[in-house]
Amino acid sequence: MSAFRTLDDAGSLQGKRVLMRVDLNVPMENGRVTDATRIERVAPTIREVAGKGAKVVLLAHFGRPKGKREPKDSLEPVVPALSAALEQSVSFAADCIGDAAAAAVAALKDGDVLLLENTRYHAGEEKNDPAFADALAANGDVYVNEAFSAAHRAHASTEGLAHRLPAYAGREMQAELDALTKGLESPQRPVIAIVGGAKVSSKIDLLENLVAKVDMLVIGGGMANTFLHAQGKGVGKSLCEKDLAETATRILAAANKAGCRIVLPVDAVSAAEFKANAPHETVPVDAVPETGMILDAGPRSVTEINAAIDTAKTLVWNGPLGAFELTPFDAATVAAAKHAAERTKAGQLVSVAGGGDTVAALNHAGVGATFTYVSTAGGAFLEWLEGKALPGVEALRAKG
Repeated sequence: MSAFRTLDDAGSLQGKRVLMRVDLNVPMENGRVTDATRIERVAPTIREVAGKGAKVVLLAHFGRPKGKREPKDSLEPVVPALSAALEQSVSFAADCIGDAAAAAVAALKDGDVLLLENTRYHAGEEKNDPAFADALAANGDVYVNEAFSAAHRAHASTEGLAHRLPAYAGREMQAELDALTKGLESPQRPVIAIVGGAKVSSKIDLLENLVAKVDMLVIGGGMANTFLHAQGKGVGKSLCEKDLAETATRILAAANKAGCRIVLPVDAVSAAEFKANAPHETVPVDAVPETGMILDAGPRSVTEINAAIDTAKTLVWNGPLGAFELTPFDAATVAAAKHAAERTKAGQLVSVAGGGDTVAALNHAGVGATFTYVSTAGGAFLEWLEGKALPGVEALRAKG
């Protein structure tokens, strides 16, 4: 973790105003938080900083108000859930800059926590406007970024502030960066990546980056069908981007040149209908019926994937291997996830996973807590996998 400045480098926080960027973009229903996972993830850092005698000032966005004050996007309804998670009262200010914010910050005592209103109520947030970043910085002495999920955005509260105040990664951000470094930047080899999901078109950058960095790449889900089609195999009525056959061929050639072994399905579970428990059959991938759809990888494919996992020391996973939300087409994803979890538990594998569908799939398999690290940051995790620099992360890099 020496590559990034963390709270361990911050020195005494006693009496300091700590502007902490957090992700409170939580699901709400009838004015109440329905899933407090994101709040619970940042609570330990808030408690730690408050416990060190700092005045904690929380910055966050909610929804997409696009620079206008939309009552439905107010952060005020999040306060009760935040107070419950922290086990202390949290005050609220009706704006994140200006007199309302300044007065609320001035009223804080050491150890208090304040939540400022939605940063995206101001157009300057998403534009990373210097004047808006200055206005935010006026209420702090120290900046802590605890929102990896927003770190791929060069916004005023995620990137601009880090250049105006002493800036540090929060504990959750630190854990995420540590896991990602172990995943691809300086991993134990061999490294295997499992990439699934519906479309190749949404993951071209990802696949092209991975073939140059990993030793084995498992391609599953609907995107595997495009690769099978590119190899001349019939995929029936399966989801398939036939116009990307040339792209798939290029990625396969790049993998071959880089010495990256590609693992594609060798058998498939085929059904005529896309629905749970539809009549289905397992067939070799070169014998998919013309009326059939590939909805999951077959058992021989799972055996091959698990054998590849057995040879790896590091696993990076993004996307399911089949239509995991429909039984029984979740079988391959569940089997591979459980196998990876067993290897992780035995200390034989560092497993890092992320992306919305991936988190849901691993939790569905009952192994989310067993993986070394599961990132809930969709866009930021994907951009990191694609090899792109994340502005909010780069701003925290240690100098020298």
